[in-house]
Amino acid sequence: MIPKEILSQIRRIQITTSRMATDVFVGQFRSVFKGRGMEFDEVREYIPGDDIRNIDWNVTARFGHPYLKKFVEERELTIMIVLDYSSSCRYGTVKRLKIELAAEIAAVLGFSAIRSNDKIGLIIFTDRIEKFIPPRKGHIHVLRLVREILYYQPKGNGTNISLALDFLNKVTKRKTISFLISDFLDTGFKKSLSIANKRHDVVSILITDPSEFFIKNFGIIKFKDAETNKEFYFDSADENSRKIYYKKANERIAQLDRLFLSTNIDTIKIQTDRPYLPELIRFFKKRERRIH
Repeated sequence: MIPKEILSQIRRIQITTSRMATDVFVGQFRSVFKGRGMEFDEVREYIPGDDIRNIDWNVTARFGHPYLKKFVEERELTIMIVLDYSSSCRYGTVKRLKIELAAEIAAVLGFSAIRSNDKIGLIIFTDRIEKFIPPRKGHIHVLRLVREILYYQPKGNGTNISLALDFLNKVTKRKTISFLISDFLDTGFKKSLSIANKRHDVVSILITDPSEFFIKNFGIIKFKDAETNKEFYFDSADENSRKIYYKKANERIAQLDRLFLSTNIDTIKIQTDRPYLPELIRFFKKRERRIH
């Protein structure tokens, strides 16, 4: 049975994000994302001047004169949330955990999608594929996704982004708009990211916590890596150590920026101590300007 606090959280997210989807993002998916391309509609008789590359040779052979395949633009979108549920994403020091923030963002995207009559699905991953919910439409379906994100108990602790992207390619037959939500504490996934983005429209949502950049002077601190369980000590009283910590954190983000740029991936940067709505609005406006 789902705990009352989770049900209360789902209800709060439903009210907040549903309003956002209506007031801010209604129609945005259709304006910034293209449909999945052209799909077969019917065959018709060939008319001189038609593109001969579209001739249906099977039907032509059957009836003895040329027939053409007719295609129409397919506008219905499929949205996939590819969600990192590793131990580092079940972490937060300010207002909420990264995974709780991810649940709200997924809800905003989900309610926006269904208002455009599009489908949305979910892949939860750690160092393994934890759960797959096929894309569907409807308000109840979006709430199910939110519930799964908040209530799910993962088996793995680590992060394997390549595995998640390879799985996305296997379970989706057509192009999707895939939001990869993670803190991206992983390496070696450039090839899988590039391949996935050629087949789909991949958007990365990078979630970070301020403690990953700044550490106050608490003296000697004992750290434990949430994904590997390795323990180490850090002297936060040493100003130079704090500067090195800050520098390495920013170098990691800069490296991710270069990776996303080289693979032509759009990125939305979210922090647990800041409102996420302005970043989502900025992303959609940037996309809209680029297209139009």
